Amino acid sequence: MKIDIVTIFPEFFRGPLDHGIIRRARESGLATIEVHDLRAFAHDRHKTVDDRPFGGGEGMVLKPEPIFECIEALNIAPREGRKDARQSVILLSAQGKRFDQSVANELAALERVVLICGRYEGVDERVGQYLADRELSIGDYVLSGGELGAAVIVDCVTRLIPGAVGNQASTQQESFTTFSQAQAGNGPSSTCTSGGLLDYPHYTRPADFRGMGVPEVLASGNHEEIRRWRRRTAIEKTLRNRPDLLDKTALSDEDRKLLAQITGKNL
Repeated sequence: MKIDIVTIFPEFFRGPLDHGIIRRARESGLATIEVHDLRAFAHDRHKTVDDRPFGGGEGMVLKPEPIFECIEALNIAPREGRKDARQSVILLSAQGKRFDQSVANELAALERVVLICGRYEGVDERVGQYLADRELSIGDYVLSGGELGAAVIVDCVTRLIPGAVGNQASTQQESFTTFSQAQAGNGPSSTCTSGGLLDYPHYTRPADFRGMGVPEVLASGNHEEIRRWRRRTAIEKTLRNRPDLLDKTALSDEDRKLLAQITGKNL
């Protein structure tokens, strides 16, 4: 997989791309990640990439010319042919669709992704309207630019590339992964996917730490009881931290029974 990042601050990515799973994926050839300086495509002596907005208003807006020229120089397929070419050009924007695990899985299945990092007051609308395939936002808040969002997306997508994580099953048994996204693995039967909810709690040695013990069921060796405990605690944590996910997830009959036991309400 190849990922291109277009930014006015290429040095920002020296840290995020040089550690952990991303570094290993690059070194093993599973992912090629290149950072492109947008100012290299500005032709005036000041390397100007922004200008004042038409109609007045605060701030500056990234100009369309250098962005279009940069994308064209990358030899990306034309917009209408990107789906067949398994490519996507993405504009990082506070106005974009919220990035989540399902979008990450979709991007991980592509061969090439281009991330355009917005800056200043915004990006000329023609970039999103005629050049990018989609706009993405990593959350309902405003950042100074798209660089942090791009780093988040690169990390999330790279770890889903087969072989990037030592135990690939671990990427299918965590928060937000739906049953349809999970594939059968070689893990123990006591392990359950989140099914679109938050992940269950995890514990490791020592079994007793400063009087705080590990739940006895996890040391019982009873895989079915462990599985039920994990599912129940996953539902409890989701109800506590992200109750909105319960409305978006197709709950099984067992899930509904567990939720009724937790809330004391018949569902």
